[in-house]
Amino acid sequence: MRPIIIGAGRGSRLEHLTEEVPKTLVPVMGRPMLEWVLEALASGGFSKKDVVFICGYKADVIRARYPEFTYVENRDWENNNILLSLFKARDYLSGGFVSTYADIVYTGEVVAKLVQSKRDMVLGCDTDWRRRYVGRTRHPETDAEKLRASGEQIVELSRTIRSEDAAGEFIGVAKFTSDGARELSSAFDRAKASYEGRTYREKRTFERAYLIDLFQDMIENGSTFHRVDTHGGYMEIDTLEDRGLAESWWKGAS
Repeated sequence: MRPIIIGAGRGSRLEHLTEEVPKTLVPVMGRPMLEWVLEALASGGFSKKDVVFICGYKADVIRARYPEFTYVENRDWENNNILLSLFKARDYLSGGFVSTYADIVYTGEVVAKLVQSKRDMVLGCDTDWRRRYVGRTRHPETDAEKLRASGEQIVELSRTIRSEDAAGEFIGVAKFTSDGARELSSAFDRAKASYEGRTYREKRTFERAYLIDLFQDMIENGSTFHRVDTHGGYMEIDTLEDRGLAESWWKGAS
């Protein structure tokens, strides 16, 4: 099992901070977001040499700073999204993997829980997610990748879920065993065959799909996803406003 970091995008809403570096290298609370991610992955037993990094924007900067990574390049990063970016690393999925967004900060505890879980497809869930949207004007709750659940089993993943009905927010960190990876890949192939170049889910084309679009498609077709929880030990840094709020968010986590 290997950790896969999805970090191809620029992060234009961080404005001048990504003119020279990709989003994941923007400092948050004194160090690049990527260093926070690597520290969290270490709690699951992963080292830097285990990392598969999906690069795109300013790929040369990442390659120079982290020569120990294995790299996969998403050359079409401006025209696709997280889902297609992940599948650029398809050659590394079959043995099982932990995937993570690159523009987030989170505790290692949730990675340890994911790795320890016996379930085949498991998503990290922040149950204390709504506190981060108080006073957050540039990234409303309607943008959150919310989930509904019955106990540990996830029954729905969508931005359109009412906040009051959500068990939490998908934090962008997931674990798939080899069996789970095989199920995911098969679902991706079916979706691609049916929707490539067409509208897929929630008015997004297949090329612009998010991970949760495929996950929800799978749930509707009988796949089983489970969750492990973090209670506030997570934050997404999407805008300059988010970066300014990061320290208070982190200190306020339960």
